[in-house]
Amino acid sequence: MEIQELRRLRPALDKFVAKFDDCISTAPSRRHLRTYINGQLGPLERKSIEPIALDAGVHPRNLQEFLSIHRWDDHAAGRRVREMVRRDHPDPNGIGVIDETSFAKKGTKTPGVQRQHCGSTGKTDNCVVTVHLGYVTRDFHALIDGDLYLPEETWSNDRERCRAAKIPDDVVYRAKWKIALELIEKSVLEGVSMRWLTADEGYGRCREFRERVAGLGLTYVVEIPASITGWTKPRLGAGATKARPVSKLWLRGGPTWKKYQIKRTDKGPIVWEVRDTRFFPQDTGKPGKEERLLVLKDVLTGEVKYFLSNAPADVPLKTLLLVAFSRWHIERLFEDGKGEVGFDHFEVRNYRSLMRHLVLTTMSLYFLCEQTERLRGEKSILVDLPGEEGGGCATGSDDVAA
Repeated sequence: MEIQELRRLRPALDKFVAKFDDCISTAPSRRHLRTYINGQLGPLERKSIEPIALDAGVHPRNLQEFLSIHRWDDHAAGRRVREMVRRDHPDPNGIGVIDETSFAKKGTKTPGVQRQHCGSTGKTDNCVVTVHLGYVTRDFHALIDGDLYLPEETWSNDRERCRAAKIPDDVVYRAKWKIALELIEKSVLEGVSMRWLTADEGYGRCREFRERVAGLGLTYVVEIPASITGWTKPRLGAGATKARPVSKLWLRGGPTWKKYQIKRTDKGPIVWEVRDTRFFPQDTGKPGKEERLLVLKDVLTGEVKYFLSNAPADVPLKTLLLVAFSRWHIERLFEDGKGEVGFDHFEVRNYRSLMRHLVLTTMSLYFLCEQTERLRGEKSILVDLPGEEGGGCATGSDDVAA
């Protein structure tokens, strides 16, 4: 955000930050909160503690201690963000989006750092991974929660290393889908109005994740790997058919392909062909609960994707596609977080500082999203566009690629 723009928004920003004052009991810590948020939203090229502090005329150690040892309730600040979502952006058709992001880091001291797949560099690299929940409505999107993925062998099983990074003993390894489920459960219990949930195949492949999301009353549309096996017409006993991978279900024939325009671009429409059928995933060798299987094929590139949904048969296919392709929102939020508010600029060596940075960044990004919505006016970020051959589905505004 440019300095002139930030100055124009100063009254709105001061009012926004004041909403979190009751999460922080002392005046010095409240001042540091404003310094950190102002620094993240300001024009600094590097938005780590030292440049933010020096730009504000504050000693960097004071800001470091604000993150690491000052007594303030970062959990309450996170709840306040979700409270604002519930109050200011309710939507009976709200979409929850689960995804993870990574931060390339040098050294071995940052909590959770290890060599693993790093999406930001596109290769195996030294990085930290966090799992996040995004919230999407027709005119608004924001990150509303996140947590650290703590690797099992290199961190969780090495409690001495954890204690050196001030990671509490009750913070242990959890599979990413379990972290995601905890984020979803927390927001649902706090009253965030989500009806839908979407996630990539890393989460969609897990049957327990899907079942527990459904148990929360959410309708999911999650991507699955091509290797998931099951039946479209299961038969038990004599003449029973063998479960097959979704990629091998229709070697010839199958449900009719329908074309859907996903988005318009300067180079023309993005169109996918879609098949929709009932499907029974294999569960311990037997057919599980009936779900809807979507097979999507990009007509230009030939790329194929597979999605499972627990939506009833009367839910229109284009609605499921709208949810499935809503993942671009959280990708855009990660991009804005790293490009605008220094999401990846943290340089910390203890757990509390890292978790507080995640909360503060969520707050800064939320303010940025609200101001973007205000400046956009009535223009929706989820819009239905005309489709082809009986259907249509759009996943984004004209200036954001799906």
